[in-house]
Amino acid sequence: MRVLIACEFSGIVREAFKAKGHDAWSCDLLPTEIPGNHYQGDIFDIIGDGFDLMIAHPPCTHLAVSGARWFKDKQEEQKQAIIFFLALAYYPGIKMIAVENPISIMSTQYRKPDQIIQPWMFGHGETKATCLWLKNLPLLLPSNIVPGREQRIHKMPPGPDRWKERSRTFPGIAEAFADQWTQ
Repeated sequence: MRVLIACEFSGIVREAFKAKGHDAWSCDLLPTEIPGNHYQGDIFDIIGDGFDLMIAHPPCTHLAVSGARWFKDKQEEQKQAIIFFLALAYYPGIKMIAVENPISIMSTQYRKPDQIIQPWMFGHGETKATCLWLKNLPLLLPSNIVPGREQRIHKMPPGPDRWKERSRTFPGIAEAFADQWTQ
């Protein structure tokens, strides 16, 4: 299966699919942190290259409700973020699509998510509500429920790379994507 991981610099999701034998590619404006199949550039340069599945992680900066206090000052940025999100969600050339984002305005601007998952459902004792909007994909089944409900992501100290650390997909979730969406 050809798999595209849109807006992923870390390589975590791409590598989970690669480990299962799939032709997986990540794409981001940033270079990848894990060497492998990665296109550094605009997702729309490669989105039409015959992928069967796309998991998209559009930037949430102007969409997540955690940033609502700044929305009034960033209306144009928010409009562009919504357009980008919808362009990925509605892309007609890929049969199976998952768009991932935190709790956001997309529940009203697009539709309610099909599912909200947590890291603790997939082997990580932390909380971070993650919404999934799905096209031709089943809901994810929890694969490793663990105790502990730490809010490590929310409590991260300020710093120049905080956004990077907050945006990484947990490996257990990446493995669940690869295990459950390629059968």
